[in-house]
Amino acid sequence: MSGKEMMFTPVRLGSIELKNRLVMAPLTRMRAIAGDVPNPLAQVYYSQRAGAGLIITEATQISPLGMGYPATPGIYSAEQTAAWKKIVEAVHAQDGKIVAQLWHVGRISHSSLHPEQGLPQAPSAIAPSGQTYGADWKLHPYEIPQAMTLEDIARLIKEFAVASQNAKVAGFDGVEIHSANGYLLDQFLQDKTNQRNDQYGGSINNRLRLLGEVIESVATVFPSDCIGVRLSPYGSFNDISDSDPISLFNAVMQKLNTYQLSYVHMIEPRSTTAGGNDQVDTEAPITSEIFRAAYQGKFISAGGYDQAMGEAVLEAGLADAIAYGRLYISNPDLAERFKQGAALNAYDRATFYGGAEAGYTDYPAL
Repeated sequence: MSGKEMMFTPVRLGSIELKNRLVMAPLTRMRAIAGDVPNPLAQVYYSQRAGAGLIITEATQISPLGMGYPATPGIYSAEQTAAWKKIVEAVHAQDGKIVAQLWHVGRISHSSLHPEQGLPQAPSAIAPSGQTYGADWKLHPYEIPQAMTLEDIARLIKEFAVASQNAKVAGFDGVEIHSANGYLLDQFLQDKTNQRNDQYGGSINNRLRLLGEVIESVATVFPSDCIGVRLSPYGSFNDISDSDPISLFNAVMQKLNTYQLSYVHMIEPRSTTAGGNDQVDTEAPITSEIFRAAYQGKFISAGGYDQAMGEAVLEAGLADAIAYGRLYISNPDLAERFKQGAALNAYDRATFYGGAEAGYTDYPAL
């Protein structure tokens, strides 16, 4: 079967049946309203894109301390949950499938975003290089985070379970645990950011411990075959790295094999869009080639794909589905455009973050 035929062949990711193999990637849009409640416009935004085989929501914080940027939505309050329920219902009304991406940013935050909770928390008290946006939407130097205590870690694990329960109440088809892009769970995995000397640091097995405990906590709410995990080996976004990524992420894959998950979602490091451009790093490792063979379940690949590249990866067996980000921002009917070979709308990077309808719900369909 050709890659193009495969793109429009249904696939089952755990217990989630996809009508095609296009996935809408999680896309931070920074349009939440007061109380970190999803914007009512999000009902339109997500339902417009329900032609995807699967929608993964924008990263959604599990607690106030998990917030890393202004106007990102949460899933820890009743008001947030009620707003997400309307979004899920709008997607399901269009025969779509949608999972919630559960997020804690760790040190990639600023105390102005959660003044009652104070400084950001992380595995170790190591500040990232650079600057981040505070609650005033202005850049501030990163703060030195507080190293998490065992009590903090225990609370975090419970917060993942509460967020999962809220996602279940909202009607989501599953959840994705965000363990990528230099955010909290990735910070525990990689040795540049994890310099602990307790059971959560040091050896690879110790650094894997928290991810496993979070999966087990979420699995008390959702069956494991409704749970995905996102990873970003070789990614450098948010000042993250590891001294031995092949050993680390092969061990991660072996651990994830024990859970019978819905999928693993891995980001290719070639896309350097976090810097505000569309350059592609042609020298970057191809992580689907390195790690796909180590994982026994379903695999989603993301990172700078166009249609032809996605079809080639499917045909080569390196992924079971392909996630598209920027192309889904500007093409709500991306699946239909791919199917017809139609021209694509260009995206407007200036409207990616913040704002209202412009660049959010006003891109035309065919």
